[in-house]
Amino acid sequence: MGSKRRSFSNPSSIADQNIDKKLRDAIDNDNYTISDNPILKDIKDDPSKIKAMTIQQLRTALRTAGIPPKGLKRELVSALQSYLAKEIDGESSLLADKQDPSNSDKRISMMMETKSVEDQVQDANSFSKVSEVQQSRRTVKQLQIKGKMVDVNAKIVATEQKKSACASGRMTSLTKKKASSDVDSKYVSAKNRVTLPVNQSEPWTILAHKKPQKGWIAYNPRTMRRSLPIENTKFVKILSWNVNGLRALLKLEGFSAMELAKQENFDVLCLQETKLQEKDVESIKQSLIEGYENSFWTCSNTRLGYSGTAIISRIKPLAVRYGLGISDHDSEGRVVTAEFDSFYLLSVYVPNSGDGLRRLAYRITEWDPSLGNYIKELEKSKPVILTGDLNCAHEEIDIYNPAGNRRSAGFTIEERQSFSTNFLSRGFVDTFRKQNPDVVGYTYWGYRHGARKGWRLDYFLVSEAIADDVHDSFILPDVIGSDHCPIGLVLKL
Repeated sequence: MGSKRRSFSNPSSIADQNIDKKLRDAIDNDNYTISDNPILKDIKDDPSKIKAMTIQQLRTALRTAGIPPKGLKRELVSALQSYLAKEIDGESSLLADKQDPSNSDKRISMMMETKSVEDQVQDANSFSKVSEVQQSRRTVKQLQIKGKMVDVNAKIVATEQKKSACASGRMTSLTKKKASSDVDSKYVSAKNRVTLPVNQSEPWTILAHKKPQKGWIAYNPRTMRRSLPIENTKFVKILSWNVNGLRALLKLEGFSAMELAKQENFDVLCLQETKLQEKDVESIKQSLIEGYENSFWTCSNTRLGYSGTAIISRIKPLAVRYGLGISDHDSEGRVVTAEFDSFYLLSVYVPNSGDGLRRLAYRITEWDPSLGNYIKELEKSKPVILTGDLNCAHEEIDIYNPAGNRRSAGFTIEERQSFSTNFLSRGFVDTFRKQNPDVVGYTYWGYRHGARKGWRLDYFLVSEAIADDVHDSFILPDVIGSDHCPIGLVLKL
């Protein structure tokens, strides 16, 4: 049986009608405070009446007080009770606003600051329990009501200054420096309730992993990247980036190839998934940044606007090769090899095993072994640097959710074993993992994933003969424009 809706025409609702009339009268009067607002004064004198009010009455009262009437009844009751508590404690800030207009600006500013804190609380706990988020929000509101808003930013800065950087699970020369605003995966607490991540604008500095192991820390390029070699030390700096469509990237608002080149001052840039056609290459070459006139491109012939790799360099190579020399593998534009004085450099885009793992067999029985044999053959004459999107998160530390991706392309046991068998076991070194054995650093997030739920799919693998000459192997998670971010290598020559 349906419940009866209460009608304001019934004798039993006469009190409700009186409350509504008082509220309407209050709304019509712009110059009011609790003391001269009958309904608010009535509620103030007997707060127990608030719970007896209908939803419509609560919303009207909140509008009267200038508070957005949103939420369920219990939230409306709580909001009105909080308002009255604050007004009683502060002798009505509304009256003060009219006497001094600057007070209104200050109050608006305080409300904006409070909203910012609440937003950060919500984001910080998006991967925590819902109850913890709700508790944090309640605490923020309580702090506001008491007029004791915590200067969270000041607390963050103070905490950050006490932290030091630790890379590779061991103390480096960086440990003697104070960390600025780059504390990795650490949290500060206000009143033991308001829990905020230190770097809300740099999510990669927050440890994100479904099952982190003891000692793992988040990658923070500002504290973990190494300074360039000392003067008079000869070295080469290489960047690699899966751009997921070069033309789209160059048109992207907010991205500047010039700024990236200026910021990183790289010698060589390797690209993957350019998605160019042969007809596009010449126009792209003409728009290259000054100083990087040497560029070498390969495109897919079987599927137009698919795959594609390139090497762009301000150092002229001795020779350039395209593909692996095997027709079955070379139609999709996946490999460019440049020979320099002291090493070979390969920009590689390894085939993805695809939806339903339809290319898994091809990947692990044909492509990977062929690539492994190719680089071992090159290595007979000089060391090899293999870089690019290798489409494999090799270890559990390299993926946010290992348990949930056992049969996902890029993390199957078959692909991970193939990665070990064809590359690592044959003497090629994963430079980032060697330098950072306990660091969680992702290079791919994907448009369907959150900013923290990533994979490490992009690598610099080098011949064991030059592994100790690697000065730095790093990730640039703050560079936008693709679902991957660039990675970098500094090699002493």
